[in-house]
Parts: sequence; structure tokens; C-alpha cells
Amino acid sequence: MPLGDPTIDPTLLPLLRTDLAAASYTVDGVEDFLGPLAAAALHREQAVPALRVARAALGGAAGGAGRTAASGRLPEPRAVLTALFLLGMEVTRAELDAALPGVGTDGAARLGLVVAAGAGPDDGVRALLDLRPYAAADAAGPVSWWLASDLGELATGRRLAGDHVLGAGGASITLAQVTMRTPVDRVLDLGTGCGIQALHASRHARSVVATDISRRALAFAEFNAALDEVRLDLREGSMLEPVAGELFDLVVSNPPFVITPRAAGGGTIPDYEYRDGGRAGDDLVRDLIQGVGDVLAPGGVAQMLGNWEHRRGEGWMDRVGGWLDEAGLDGWVIQREVLDPAEYAETWIRDGGTTPEREPAEWAASYEAWLDDFASRDVEAVGFGIVTLRKPVAGTGASLRRLEEHTGSVRQPLGGHLAVSLAAHDWLEARDDAALAGSRLTVAPDVSEERYLTPGAGDPNVVIVRQGDGLGRGIHASAGLAALVGASDGELTVGQLTTAIASLFEVPAGELAGELLPAVRGLVRDGFLVPA
Repeated sequence: MPLGDPTIDPTLLPLLRTDLAAASYTVDGVEDFLGPLAAAALHREQAVPALRVARAALGGAAGGAGRTAASGRLPEPRAVLTALFLLGMEVTRAELDAALPGVGTDGAARLGLVVAAGAGPDDGVRALLDLRPYAAADAAGPVSWWLASDLGELATGRRLAGDHVLGAGGASITLAQVTMRTPVDRVLDLGTGCGIQALHASRHARSVVATDISRRALAFAEFNAALDEVRLDLREGSMLEPVAGELFDLVVSNPPFVITPRAAGGGTIPDYEYRDGGRAGDDLVRDLIQGVGDVLAPGGVAQMLGNWEHRRGEGWMDRVGGWLDEAGLDGWVIQREVLDPAEYAETWIRDGGTTPEREPAEWAASYEAWLDDFASRDVEAVGFGIVTLRKPVAGTGASLRRLEEHTGSVRQPLGGHLAVSLAAHDWLEARDDAALAGSRLTVAPDVSEERYLTPGAGDPNVVIVRQGDGLGRGIHASAGLAALVGASDGELTVGQLTTAIASLFEVPAGELAGELLPAVRGLVRDGFLVPA
């Protein structure tokens, strides 16, 4: 069972903020304390190197009792806080009182953060919650906060509880980085968890509504908002029910998209509120894609993460594309990862804290249930990716239907690039080929050109136009397209450049235009070329 919920005390939270900052309990501060080896291992969820550093800093003992009196000194505050909240170690009351001088051990206990074994200075104190620094960069710039969540398996050494409240994991950070940060009026964070997406949204929205089916998740979101001085409108309920009849300019969601066996396994697989939506297969993601338009204002955007099944005889683009067609929204889906059924089962069984070493019978039963469930629907693989949706403005229909696979590295934060690409799509939709030919374009500053030549040849036989930002696309360009890109400085129109290149290459201008204009559209759409 979870160890507890955080408690909001308006008199103590400002003191806690001050204490955490004074202790250098920041991402950089913790990594500086641990050192590069232990910090890197901890990012991989390997705690042994960090535990060694923390034990040395706390006097070499694994537990707190009697340590302060024996050593005659107090460790630095960030060492105490790292050991306590990140590593699940016991510290002494004297150590925590010194690390949090404004709040003290008693104040931390009133906030629901710790439990003390006694009132003496050498009595042990253990964390009830995970409290850690958070730093990231989204499309609006860098952020730095503190986030409370439930203690993870690394600190507790056991599987997670069903109502476990997750901190800011890899998926949460990905969504924060890919979200567009255009200033808007209203934002909905659907399935807020500990509140991380809502905190990011608060920087570019007038108001933020955050919903979750979990009462405990909302308690953590409320605590984190108060600790980080952010105002949120928090509502309990499933999916879109808490906001029925309302409209938002932006909806963000890291929904409980994990495909979990429902009937199979006879209840051997725990239900985790943070990841399991209670629907079979990928129905939750489908339902969200098809239903989110009901709460989007005209022109409003929804951005979410999701899984979808690759079923035998049905391409994933056909499957997810059908959802987009039903939704009636502009849609852009980027598949970032594909796992086979066995890999998928292993990933999510392990995610909940069940391991073959600790619980071999439970591991095997869950594995069997997952494989049976996938086999019942002829699932050959599971895709993971980013979904961007937009509600057409009144009087227009959906004009964007883009599904693609990009499993390579991307330049984060991606949100700015996605916003530019959406704007470029709208710019292109308003221009036929004649209008495009009359436009002036410039090369984006992140674009470079790579030329490959056969030894001894005078001209390149391969030219790659490469993007340094965003998705890092590389386009194999013909000689004519490479020449047009290289000459696009905003002085001449696309049509004028095409005519000049046709004359240089001694080919008909109309024929060359027929080749280049579709390619130019693609380069504008993807941000290689921008309107002057």
C-alpha cells in the first residue's frame, strides 16, 4: 500500500521552498553531490553507486540511529535530502533538522513527507514520499521545480501499489518537450498524475484545468502546485467527464495508454491507475482521439502520447488513420518506437516492480497473460508515438492527415518545430502552385547540405539537404532542388529561381517546375524553407 498522501500547510510550504533552495537540492546540485558515475547510474535506476556516495557522506552507516553522536558532525544538507528522498535511506532527526532548518523534521512530518521513530536527535527518520528536484526545457524555455510523488521501487524494494502516483518519468518529459507553447487562454491536462504537464502549461495559459480519476494523484498535483506556486483547477473524474460542455485551446494528455490484459490471467496482473485505462487493447487511445474534439475550441490543439496495436493484415497507419477519419480533426501521428509482444510484456511487467528474480511465479503468469491477450487479437507488434490533433475552424474541414514513422533521434524540445510545421501547413493550404511559385523563401538557419562524390568525379552524385533541428530529417535532393535551396535567400521568387535553374541546366522550365514545386512544398512543410 502507498505510505501516505502529502498535506498542504500554507505556513510550511514557503519555508520548505526556501530550505530546498538553500540546500542546493536541485538537479545540478544532486548530480554534483553524487558525481558523474553515480548520477549516470541512478538515471538508469541503478542505485548502488549512489548509495555508496550517500553512505560515505552520512558517515558510513546504513541506518541513522546513533550516527550523529558517533561521528560528531552533520553531513551537508543536499546529501541528507538525496539519501532520504531519492534513495530511501534512513537519516537522523538531527541531520534532517539541519538540512531543513525552517521546516524541521516535525514540519516535514506534518506535510506528510517523513515519519520519525522518536524525538531524540539520533532517532531515525524515513521518507513517506519521493520529493525530488525537476529541471527540463520545453518550447517556452527552461523550468525548475520540486515534485512529490510516491516512493518508487528503487527506494522501497517492492512492486508498486495499484494507486501508485508516478513522478515525472521519461514519457512525461517527452510530452512536455513536444507540446507547443503558444500562449493560449485555457488548457486541459487530461490524466494529470502528479501534475507535471499542468505545471508546464501554467507558464503559457491564462487558466489550467487538470483532471484525473485518481484522488491520490490529484492530492499530489495540488501539493506540487502549491509548492511551486502555481494555480490549477483540479477535478476528479474519468476521461472527459469532468469537463463536459467546456472548450479548451490546448489539451495535453499522457493518458493511461498501456495495453493490459483484461480477462486473461485471472487477476494475476495488478491494475495501475497511472497506466491502465481499463479498456481492452488500444481502445482508450482510439476513444480519446475520436472524442477529444468535443472539448476543443475551433483551432484548438490536442497533444498526447499513445500506444496502438499492429495487427496481422492491417497496417498501423490504416488503423490509426481510421481513428483520425472518425475524429474529423486535423491529425499528425509520429510513431517513435515499435516493440514486439514479448518486449512489450517484459517492459510493463517490470515497470510495475515485478521481477523474475523476486517473484518468478507472478512474472511467468503475467507474461503468459500478456501473450495470450495479444494473440487473441492477432497483435504482431505495438507502436508508441506522439499524436497531434487540431479542430478545424468553423466552415472548414480537416486538411491535415499525416502519419509517419521516425524512430531516430530528435532535437528536443520538439514543440516549437511542431508549431512551425502546423503553421507551414496552413500557409501551403492557402496557396496553389501559381501562388507558391510567386513566393519568396529563405533557408532555415539549421539546414545544411552534404555532398557525396565518387573519387575523381567533378560533380556530386548524392546531395543530402539535412535539418539540424526538429526531427532531423535528411532529404535526398536532385541537382535542381539542391540549386533552388542554395539560392533561396528571399530575393527571387520560387518561379524566378526555377526559370534560372532551367536555363542553366538547359531543360524546359515547365518540366522543371513540375518536378520542383511538389518538393518545395515538402521542404516548406517540414521547415527546411520558410516564407521570407
